[in-house]
Amino acid sequence: MHSPSRVYAAVLPGTGREFSGNVKEQVSRQTAATRGRELHVTGTAELCRPADRAWVRVTVGNSKESVNEVTNSVSRRLDYISQSLRQHGISDKDTSVRKYLHRESDLYHMDAEVMVTFSDFDKMEGVCTVLLEKLDKSVCVGTPQFYHSAECMSHLRREVCVSAVENAKQKACEISQLLGQSLGPPLLVTEEETREWKNEDEDNGSRGQAAATLSLLPHIPTVTASSRVSASFSLRERSRKKL
Repeated sequence: MHSPSRVYAAVLPGTGREFSGNVKEQVSRQTAATRGRELHVTGTAELCRPADRAWVRVTVGNSKESVNEVTNSVSRRLDYISQSLRQHGISDKDTSVRKYLHRESDLYHMDAEVMVTFSDFDKMEGVCTVLLEKLDKSVCVGTPQFYHSAECMSHLRREVCVSAVENAKQKACEISQLLGQSLGPPLLVTEEETREWKNEDEDNGSRGQAAATLSLLPHIPTVTASSRVSASFSLRERSRKKL
């Protein structure tokens, strides 16, 4: 006579299901054991980036007794400005031109403004130098205004978050080694906090007399971004090598 076989199974509870006491107890033990093999850590990172863009306002103007004379005079200088920009590799999409013609007494006045956006600061310096040398007092080149582009800020946010995750993983690796465990795959990663702030006045108070000298140069602002993440990893016992 064959003895009856017995099969034991523990099924994880689903929505709307109820189980007997023995099955619930086994599931509870399995869940507790699984949670006991989890490692929860946090990671932080902080990165700083200088501005990657700058715009410069270039203005020209003149006064003549007729509209044609003043228009031709200003247009010649605008053409020279445009030519200089193209020679330095500045595209038309990075420039804009505005003109304003008005009359005072017997003279016609025309003012023109060229706004140029630079991503290469060496090119910006070269353009400004050429315009000041060639056009002299007939042109006014403004002080560069630096700023962070949307692409720069987006890249900074991603980079600081990734760095925080890397720090969290490194921390988890070191902890698992300390506990004699092997770090398993991540179970959950959450970015808990992000912060950004401008450092426009950094170190100005501590530079003393040197600050007054350096303040004559255009100031390039920087932005700092920070990120804090929490991460959960599974832990696995290290396999012992057989002797």
